Amino acid sequence: MGKKLRVGILFGGRSGEHEVSLLSAASVLGAIDREKFDVTPIGITKEGRWLAAADAHGLLSGDMSAVARRLRAGDPDATPGAKLLHEGIPTLLAPMPGPQGPEGSAIDVVFPVLHGTFGEDGTIQGLFELAGIAYVGSGVLGSAAGMDKDVMKRLFVQARLPIVKHVTLLRADWEKSPRKAVTIIERAIPYPVFVKPANLGSSVGITKAHNRKELGPALDLAAKYDRKLIVEQGVGGRKSRGGQAARAREFEVAVLGNDDPKASVVGEIIPGKEFYDYEAKYLSEGSVPIIPAKLSRSETRKIREMAVAAFKACDLAGLARVDFLMEPDGKRRIFVNEVNTMPGFTRISMYPKLWEATGVSYKELITRLIELALERQDEKNKTTYSREE
Repeated sequence: MGKKLRVGILFGGRSGEHEVSLLSAASVLGAIDREKFDVTPIGITKEGRWLAAADAHGLLSGDMSAVARRLRAGDPDATPGAKLLHEGIPTLLAPMPGPQGPEGSAIDVVFPVLHGTFGEDGTIQGLFELAGIAYVGSGVLGSAAGMDKDVMKRLFVQARLPIVKHVTLLRADWEKSPRKAVTIIERAIPYPVFVKPANLGSSVGITKAHNRKELGPALDLAAKYDRKLIVEQGVGGRKSRGGQAARAREFEVAVLGNDDPKASVVGEIIPGKEFYDYEAKYLSEGSVPIIPAKLSRSETRKIREMAVAAFKACDLAGLARVDFLMEPDGKRRIFVNEVNTMPGFTRISMYPKLWEATGVSYKELITRLIELALERQDEKNKTTYSREE
């Protein structure tokens, strides 16, 4: 039997999606094929401290008392055998000569099960690039583009993908002249609108504003999370006699691959709340996934083709979930909403469930993602970075 690949499972992080990352990582650690891979957990606390070995497991389980005591005492060996990774990043990521113990061996590939800021926005990917190590998921450019909803939408437009009307404004402009910002928004798009921080995921900081009274607080909330704010026109149907408009249908497609990506079956989310926000995704039990979605063959084919096109437009790699909105009546127009380059990855998250419905098990999916990371690294290794004499 050949030597096992050493895989580092990186989780936690400083973003508002820290807890989601812990849930995803726990599932990956429980399902990864241990016959093929040696696994090293690597945690990042909310404060930005890097932990490995038992301390990483403590972060995962929520028991950080022993770690905290050692950190307060200034113990340089707070992470047994690997030290705090502020100093130990080279120890775990860079190739090392000679025989090493299990805590000091170089890692072959990193699976960054990180969501949101500092995890899927290109920053951690830059570190991996500098270290020359293979990693799961999109590169610096794709990760950054997939995180920034403003840049993402510009790329969708360039690729001639349909998107909803929206306005982008800076937090500084909102704080400097709120009346002017509201006027710009109201002239461009009608209510209701969705207000979002441009750089975040898991629906953190997102509000549906039905009128001007709700718009201000929505912008204030989004401004807590990013310097750039997105205001999107709501997609809905005609109002009923009761005055309520039919809600947009929400679809998701999982994409897998590098230069030749494939799309999963289409799934639909029926939110338990007015829209699929953080609570509906992770805390309440009212949201219902329908896999496969009830669509015509032509609609299914169109959505899957658009998912692959969106993946390519943002120069993504490895994995992404692509989300769509459909008008609930009338023309049933379909819009690309966004891509998520590191979607929730628990066993019951939509990305793995969509692939399970397509014929790829959770365990197989993890293995395939690691293989894609190595494939992409091999491709990068063909590139010459210095001028040949």
